[in-house]
Amino acid sequence: MSLLSHNQIHTLLDEGVVVYAKPEHINSASLDIQLGRKLLIERTDVKLYQEGKLKRIVLKDREKMQMVEWDLEREGPYILYPGEFILAHSVELFNLPNNVSCEYKLKSSMARIGLDHLNAGWCDAGWHGSVLTLELKNCSRNHEIVLQNGDLIGQMIFFQHEEVPELASYATRGRYNNDKSVSGAKYKARSIVFGDKTEEEYQEEFEKEHPPEEPIEAPLPVKILEVSDE
Repeated sequence: MSLLSHNQIHTLLDEGVVVYAKPEHINSASLDIQLGRKLLIERTDVKLYQEGKLKRIVLKDREKMQMVEWDLEREGPYILYPGEFILAHSVELFNLPNNVSCEYKLKSSMARIGLDHLNAGWCDAGWHGSVLTLELKNCSRNHEIVLQNGDLIGQMIFFQHEEVPELASYATRGRYNNDKSVSGAKYKARSIVFGDKTEEEYQEEFEKEHPPEEPIEAPLPVKILEVSDE
């Protein structure tokens, strides 16, 4: 497995492996990504909160959190309070071939203000058609963090490796392909509902709001991408 550097990441953008990314956001061995406009924030049940009761999630039943939508363009910046947890998403959309995996990392400047990302940033080869869902938390005790649409929210690092067999590819096995907006936990054979909308409706909105300037022929998940520094 090899870490991809600046020129190789340029190739990923040129080949449509990463869509909506800006070339000026390519670093020496990573790609800065931007915060998308939709957030999902934990719904607060005031009555239960006052009674000191919490909603229980049974892990083995893969129950979902109760979330409500926040639109950074329509409703303005979001204030992330100490200890608060939200789901967000990247502007960039990813189409990983079967020989490229990637991982999300916070930038040090964000960590130094107490913004944390839960350790779920690994993206397997074959993951495609999707923005990256982010799990963000304010770890400070006395500071609010202001989140705005388009903020540089972190960086992706990319690895090239031996081709993954089709049956083992995320394109075949994964649940989080073709997510065009922020996505909560998924369950088989049913759609996830956030507020009054399903994930399918979020995806339709994303496609309307983010038309590519030119049609992009993204590589199929099974395509093997040969990336070099030449």
